[in-house]
Amino acid sequence: MTATPLSKRAATGSLLGLALGDALGFPTEFNDVPSILAKFGPWREMELKHTQVSDDTQMTLALGRGLRTAMDRGVLAPKRLERPVREEFVHWYESPENNRAPGRTCLEACGLLKEEGRLWQDASRIGSKGCGANMRVAPIGLATGLSDEQRSGAAQLQSALTHGHPTALAASDLTAHAVRLLAQGAEPTGLVGRLRSYALDNRTRYHHTWLGDLWTRSHDPSPEHFISRGWDECLEILGRLQDAVRGVSPEDDPCLATGAGWIAEEALATGLLCFLLFVDEPVTALRRAACTSGDSDSIACLTGAFAGAHLGADAWPTAWTDRIEYRGDLLTLGALWDS
Repeated sequence: MTATPLSKRAATGSLLGLALGDALGFPTEFNDVPSILAKFGPWREMELKHTQVSDDTQMTLALGRGLRTAMDRGVLAPKRLERPVREEFVHWYESPENNRAPGRTCLEACGLLKEEGRLWQDASRIGSKGCGANMRVAPIGLATGLSDEQRSGAAQLQSALTHGHPTALAASDLTAHAVRLLAQGAEPTGLVGRLRSYALDNRTRYHHTWLGDLWTRSHDPSPEHFISRGWDECLEILGRLQDAVRGVSPEDDPCLATGAGWIAEEALATGLLCFLLFVDEPVTALRRAACTSGDSDSIACLTGAFAGAHLGADAWPTAWTDRIEYRGDLLTLGALWDS
């Protein structure tokens, strides 16, 4: 029988997991593996000493709140989603708690989204495929009652508000799809193959209804050419991921196999790699993700989202979840999508 989010509280597990991974990886970001080991000891024994999260969790919550508002107002559609998510992103941008070394792309785009009357397509950073869009997309994968078209379009739209590069759009779509598959009980052993099939099926599909004329800000001759560039880069990294799952040692830095995670497709692949190396050991997966030479908090954030969606809320130590920052907000959103 296929597991459901209700039976294991997948939404709560995923949101708590991403915040825990974010907090565990926040202090190790910008350090190489030898430096991390020198500061924190053996990676398999890393403890959650710092419970403060980064902008990754903050923006996930902003997206989650905007999505909840949009769905409360009726059937999810582009304009219905864009307005509250835009408002939540601007609120995050102006918040005094926005002091966690946020990415430049998010800051630039949100500064433009703040301007009344500006089209969001003109705020989008069309050249950026940083991981700042797919590290926050989990709520789109967890929300119940969405069609495949709504989920795909919404995942790409929330990315495009800040990161308009086609690879950022495709990686966000794939991340939300992976979270959804795992929450619904998909077997991790077949996950990469299913993601590759999904990418191939959507390779030339441009969501005109959700993205409007975003593609015209690029130098591509057609919307299909624009979006296929993103899917092709994601397909390339998924191929590397497939090889890595079969061949890498868990003791090696995962970034050496699938990239440092500063860009969207690498964050997706390396976050997935850490999860797939330790499918039944979620805390070990987080520790491996946090002890990496790349964008450790975003990699571990994604690893936690995947592991929590797969195993549910009971995957995480109570001693950790009781102390994590924004715990109440995470539990509120999780309960909404677990029921």
